[in-house]
Amino acid sequence: MNCLIIARVSTEEQREAGNSLPAQIARLQAYCQRGGFEVIGQHSFDESAYKTKRDEFDRILARLNQCKDKVAVCFDKVDRFSRNVFDKRVAVLYEMAVSGKIELHFASDGLVINNEMSAPDKFHFSMSLGLAKYYSDAISDNVKRSFEQKRRRGEWTGRAPIGYLNATNDLGEHDIIPDQATAHIVRRMFELHATGSHSIRTLRGEAEQMGLRGRSGKPIPTSMVEHILKNPFYYGTARAKGELYPHKYQPLIDKELFDACQRIRQGWHKKPFAYAAKPFVLRGLIRCGRCGCAMTPEIKKGKYVYYRCTNARPEICSTKEYIPEKDLLKPVRAVLGALGAIRQETVDELITELKKSHEAESAFNRRAFEGLTSEYEEIQTRLDKLMDFLIDGSITKPDYDKKLKQLKERQSEITVRLEEHTRADENYLISATTVLNLARNASEIFESSEVAEKRQILNFLLQNCRVEGREMLFDLKKPFDVIAKSALASASAQTENSAFGAVRPMWLPVLDALRTASWKALGQELAHLDGIHKIRACSPI
Repeated sequence: MNCLIIARVSTEEQREAGNSLPAQIARLQAYCQRGGFEVIGQHSFDESAYKTKRDEFDRILARLNQCKDKVAVCFDKVDRFSRNVFDKRVAVLYEMAVSGKIELHFASDGLVINNEMSAPDKFHFSMSLGLAKYYSDAISDNVKRSFEQKRRRGEWTGRAPIGYLNATNDLGEHDIIPDQATAHIVRRMFELHATGSHSIRTLRGEAEQMGLRGRSGKPIPTSMVEHILKNPFYYGTARAKGELYPHKYQPLIDKELFDACQRIRQGWHKKPFAYAAKPFVLRGLIRCGRCGCAMTPEIKKGKYVYYRCTNARPEICSTKEYIPEKDLLKPVRAVLGALGAIRQETVDELITELKKSHEAESAFNRRAFEGLTSEYEEIQTRLDKLMDFLIDGSITKPDYDKKLKQLKERQSEITVRLEEHTRADENYLISATTVLNLARNASEIFESSEVAEKRQILNFLLQNCRVEGREMLFDLKKPFDVIAKSALASASAQTENSAFGAVRPMWLPVLDALRTASWKALGQELAHLDGIHKIRACSPI
């Protein structure tokens, strides 16, 4: 009788142990030689017998259906045949065997399935299949429990996300550490996205320019960019099976930045991102003051830009009026001109006042920095001693893991706070200086910028933009609203008294606005605007 030999493994351990493919083939060849079978084919492959998708086995089944003569199909054991009693292939081959079309031989089990088998053989076969399934189910339960225990210890059970590397610590255990080549790029992606000036597509381009690549060495797709922005792993929380749990590895960002990115991502349609079509300065920035619908731009005669309401709510607004872009920009240019009324002497005076008022806060930051640094070094000393205790056997491994997690988490918290205190002095004065210089040169920068840069400047300065009648109305964002009012008051007072002492009280609201501004968010926006070369020209003095 012709014979078909089938050998299968599903794990690395089986390849290296007694169930390796060569060992199975050797045992089956000897079995066929003893039984007088003529081997017409050998199949050896790596494939799980527990899953429903078994491509290699399906190809063997198709070959058996094409055989006209009776064929003996030889396996080493029943569990090499299947570990799932509900697998449809088990029923198909069993029916072929009991109908006399084929024979199933299991060499190591001493079992033959054919149309002449006895009731004990049938019982033996069914019990072997049940035990094989039980073995796989038990392994699955053990793996699940192991993963649950790892998650309770704050360990990640999969491949490290982009920005991290899988590594091995001093104890030979698996660890995850920041990738020095990509961690700063991932952090920068979050910072850029939090400004609200980058879509997923433009952020992908920025990441590619910074040198971020996937594991294959190719630039990451837009779907991976979105996956990175939605992954809480980067601020210290892992997600598994839809559930969140704190992990023990070093975070790349803080939760505040992550939450800011989620707000931007969820409201992306409200943000004035760049469009693939022809660029327009006000596209996506303004709405109809009557119905709240978007104002859509159109080009007339090849060069004139007009805006009209999309009339998405005709029951409220049905106007078809076209408004030239140059008319809508008149109040914007007027405000930018008013901001330019700030004299350089006034800017210098404001910065001097800010430095004086910030001395106490700077001293506090220095003291906090020194205290945190001392605590970090003390924790590192305790970590070194903890390792010695483990080696000496003074503490158990579970106690070591628990304490290690606590100390590492505290070190991560200290690292974040150290970075915040390090940036505090710089961000406060640098951001304030940049704001004042940007305000003073806003009109010149706006007129000399490209369309995409003008959109970013307007998004940085303006909010609540709407069109009522044929006029564009808007509010200035803080602290530019206070700067504009004080600039107008200052200009008015200047015409009456040229002495600076008479105008200085007018700038007290500006000092208050600059002191209370959210420098973290403002600094992120300024970091992105710093990419525009014209804004770089007015960097902090």
